[in-house]
Amino acid sequence: MFNKNKIIALFLALLLVFNTNFGFSETVYNENSIDIQAVETSKGSRYPDYAKMYLGEDKHENFNRKMFNLNSRLNKYVARPIHIIWSSVMPKFGMDRIRDAYNNIEYPKRLVSSIIQRDGKAVKQETVRFLTNTTLGLGGLFDPADKIFKVKPTNENMEQALCKCKVPQGSYFVVPGVNSCTPRSLCGKTLEAALDPVVYLGSPVVSIVKAALMLNRTSYMQPLAKMIESDYADPYDIHKKLFGMENYIRNANLDRDETLLTEKQLVEEGDFKDAEKMVAELGDTPAPVEGLTTGGASNILGDILPLGSSVLKPDIILKDYKPQTPVVDSMRTALFENPNVNKSMWNELSIWNRSFAKRIKTGSVFVSEGKPEYKYKYILQKDKTAPLAIIYPSIGESAGAHHSVIFAKLFYDEGYSVVMQGNHFQWEFVKSMPDGFCPGLPLKDSEQIRLVTYKILEDLNKKYEIAPREKVALGTSFGAMGVLFVAQKESGENLLGISKYIAISPPIELGYALNKADKNAEEFDKSSDEVKQKTAVTAAKVLQLLELKKDGDTNIETLPFSDEEGKLITTFILRQKLSDLIFTIENVPKNKKTDVYEMINNMSYKDYVEKYLGLNSEKDSDVLKKTASLYALSNYLLANDNYKIYHSFDDYFVTKDQIAKLKTIAGKNLVCLDCGSHLGFLYREEFKEALKNDIRASEN
Repeated sequence: MFNKNKIIALFLALLLVFNTNFGFSETVYNENSIDIQAVETSKGSRYPDYAKMYLGEDKHENFNRKMFNLNSRLNKYVARPIHIIWSSVMPKFGMDRIRDAYNNIEYPKRLVSSIIQRDGKAVKQETVRFLTNTTLGLGGLFDPADKIFKVKPTNENMEQALCKCKVPQGSYFVVPGVNSCTPRSLCGKTLEAALDPVVYLGSPVVSIVKAALMLNRTSYMQPLAKMIESDYADPYDIHKKLFGMENYIRNANLDRDETLLTEKQLVEEGDFKDAEKMVAELGDTPAPVEGLTTGGASNILGDILPLGSSVLKPDIILKDYKPQTPVVDSMRTALFENPNVNKSMWNELSIWNRSFAKRIKTGSVFVSEGKPEYKYKYILQKDKTAPLAIIYPSIGESAGAHHSVIFAKLFYDEGYSVVMQGNHFQWEFVKSMPDGFCPGLPLKDSEQIRLVTYKILEDLNKKYEIAPREKVALGTSFGAMGVLFVAQKESGENLLGISKYIAISPPIELGYALNKADKNAEEFDKSSDEVKQKTAVTAAKVLQLLELKKDGDTNIETLPFSDEEGKLITTFILRQKLSDLIFTIENVPKNKKTDVYEMINNMSYKDYVEKYLGLNSEKDSDVLKKTASLYALSNYLLANDNYKIYHSFDDYFVTKDQIAKLKTIAGKNLVCLDCGSHLGFLYREEFKEALKNDIRASEN
């Protein structure tokens, strides 16, 4: 039965749209037509405030935060259990077919949106896709238009049509059942509802079908919702950022294929470096550590060091790596994958999903009285005496970080039980520590890291009576630095019983690494409209790469980013981690309007060190060398053989002189790769085989 009111509303809306002065040429996006207020209100911060940049001033923040918290609770305790039941009844294949069929049915909204935008290419693509998928795809259950004929979806919606017609975005709102919206996006959703053919069918059976379609669609949002509520100190703020950015990308049509360079184009057009030349630039002889002598006196970096004259050569050569820039190469860490980690015929939410990732359990321990329990992850072998691996992830990463799961699978396949901790420079870690704890000085941080690890091992022993015959600790980046400082403390008092330490890409001088992070953040153009567009284009490329990776359509290795785009991405990630940490240290309530982001968006990592650690990087350089550089561990590194450090010659968080000095101290325990930058070599078989040999040798 047709709904008369919806038809009238649709007619009036379309009449309004078609009588609006377009002011656009075909498929050309005028970025100045929208979000002028958002651009203006984002100016003035030292670092971009992405929420303001894309959505403008949050005029209703008090109300929005309360509604967001209400929606989150309703989702967690009402919607998610229903989604779990649905996902446990319907296998993933069935859910995907229902999703594809529903997407096919929504052809009218995409067609009308494309017509209003005068986008002839999109009209053609969507029509070809609809006809192909309806016939060859069995009513849209499958997508031969994409898989066979390579006709990609355009994913147009009615808000894009309204945007094209210069309808203002309006203020950001959170309303019941919708965590992020604007008046324009709500209007677009209303128009889409009127264009949904299923709306006009009114029998009880059809109502059940409609409910199932909606239930199936919304279940796909749960993994993202769970990730946001668990991984970020302020879920409201990150949700707002992501919504604003995604909305801008859609309205600017940046989610089209042409945004992303193909790998073939990259090879033809890319400015690849010569790995052999990079190695040659290092010189032949490791430089002596400044302040150290070959006789007599000790100093802040340790005792006497034998200064060698051996040639500094790579221990591992990555063949056909095709280096781009160090920052972009470091992003290849995202290629560190294992397809068996999430392999299951059931959706992630299903109780029947027994993939490796779903078998990882969560435990918790009290670290400080009156503070929340600290949550960790673990997976155990049936053999209670199996060797145990303890994983410390990169800066700001949680216990369930993606890379930690991949490392856990690698260790588990080699017969290890695995414990996964969060990084100590992460908000959840700080929340469980005593008042006044501010991470950043590895010498002090290692005391808390050790304490947490000890309590975790004690907890597991109490629950499962495990008695590992071997323990190995592995850390990456800032976590790797923490691992080595823990190793030094353990050499004096073996509290944890760890027999080997593996550090991958640790900063050698933390002060230098933090200054480098700040410099990268300050290099790109500060003009808000420029940053806004460049960030959106870069984010669109990231989303497209994720889709390609998920679909398995191509063997991605080289990445379609310029050096500037690489810095935008890494800056966004690093600043988000700093933001979460400061939000927690300042103990900001989540349900009230806050001005803390005005401070955060004007604070560098250097400012953090001065404000929260009480150190000036220039005046207190000696203190930083004693507490935040690997040179401070020279006594341990010289006297022990129970560690391994992996580093790349072109890691942008270190210098070639720093690597040469570290080689003088660590000798054969420092394994150098010819390229791969900061963790950008994790996915390579050469590295993985070397790591497996390390842990096999350790167990033996």
